Amino acid sequence: MFECLVLAIDESPAGEVGLSFATALARAHRSTVHVVHANVLLIGGRGTTAETREQSTRIVGAAVGQLNEAGVDASGEQFVATYFHVGSRVARVAEHVGADAIVLGSHRRRLFNRLLGRGVRERITRATSLPVLVAPSPLRVGRVDRRRSGDDLRPLSARGPAGFES
Repeated sequence: MFECLVLAIDESPAGEVGLSFATALARAHRSTVHVVHANVLLIGGRGTTAETREQSTRIVGAAVGQLNEAGVDASGEQFVATYFHVGSRVARVAEHVGADAIVLGSHRRRLFNRLLGRGVRERITRATSLPVLVAPSPLRVGRVDRRRSGDDLRPLSARGPAGFES
């Protein structure tokens, strides 16, 4: 189904989840994976990027190495772009390598930004006709009530009002 995937990553938990998701998908479909990482230009930074070239190269190299260790044929590249152009650059790379889909991790941004379509995911989706597969972000565990005794440390959301069983 997917012969070639493009994996867009960053150095965050979402990037790690996207890498795990792409690894499983590539192994299941015997796909190749092309890893891309955008080294974003800082606004008002006069050409200064968020990371050094070496840091960007290390991020891509680590992902390619992890894919290769899992038995997936992988390659990668990093590029410099403004935040506003990351989506179109990822779409262009995917077109250039002949990808069948683009994979990314999810940051689960706040509702306001999501509604305005300001996220990279939305920008990539608008810039390409390829399927964009978003790996689900890790679930957040509810807050534990530390005032209770050690016998019931379930999250508060699992209990009824005032700590009574629901």
